[in-house]
Amino acid sequence: MPRGLLLDLDGTLADTAPDLAAALNAVLREEGQPPLPFDRIRPHVSHGAPRLVRLGFGETLHEDEFERLRGRLLTHYAEGLCRETRLFDGFDAVLAGLEASGTPWGIVTNKPGWLTLPLLKAMDLSHRASSVVSGDTLTRRKPHPDPLLHAAAEMGVAPVDCVYAGDARRDIEAGVAAGMLTVGVTWGYIPDEDPVDAWGAAHLITHPSELIAVMAGDVSQR
Repeated sequence: MPRGLLLDLDGTLADTAPDLAAALNAVLREEGQPPLPFDRIRPHVSHGAPRLVRLGFGETLHEDEFERLRGRLLTHYAEGLCRETRLFDGFDAVLAGLEASGTPWGIVTNKPGWLTLPLLKAMDLSHRASSVVSGDTLTRRKPHPDPLLHAAAEMGVAPVDCVYAGDARRDIEAGVAAGMLTVGVTWGYIPDEDPVDAWGAAHLITHPSELIAVMAGDVSQR
């Protein structure tokens, strides 16, 4: 039975898409371009600011222009970091259940720490997570397993006894490489061209409450 749970942040634990979409559209307006519909932006959010900039302004940007636009997007995002961001429905009960049973949980994200830590503080989660590993905590980030192994060590749980849940292929690749039980979540920011059932996760779940069964060892692997 698993002894620790690790979670990706954007698109897995927290619905950050509304605030990231607002930041992208703010930059588009500044540049004299029309905003994009939310449904077009949402599937790309888990891949961070670089993907959003290219979504809004194209794939052929000069490096200097790309960095300027990325900087503007991140500035807007930092200013509205937690206006509409919320835990996905059901996670309140999942986290409370883990804490009641003494099961540690943590976050492993590629989001930089200067955004991750203020967001978790605003969501009143920073004191509850046993480990928080951001994209710049270590030299290497997901899909490399180092961030997951680091988080497991901080929680005092062997990697083989950890579950890692995420909404992107790199999450599952990192979890497998770390020797953890992997869970693909279908409610996340998943592009049509890379469906969750193609990632090789041990489990696929459609609602956060299903993590309770995974942590109890009550479900068979797919």
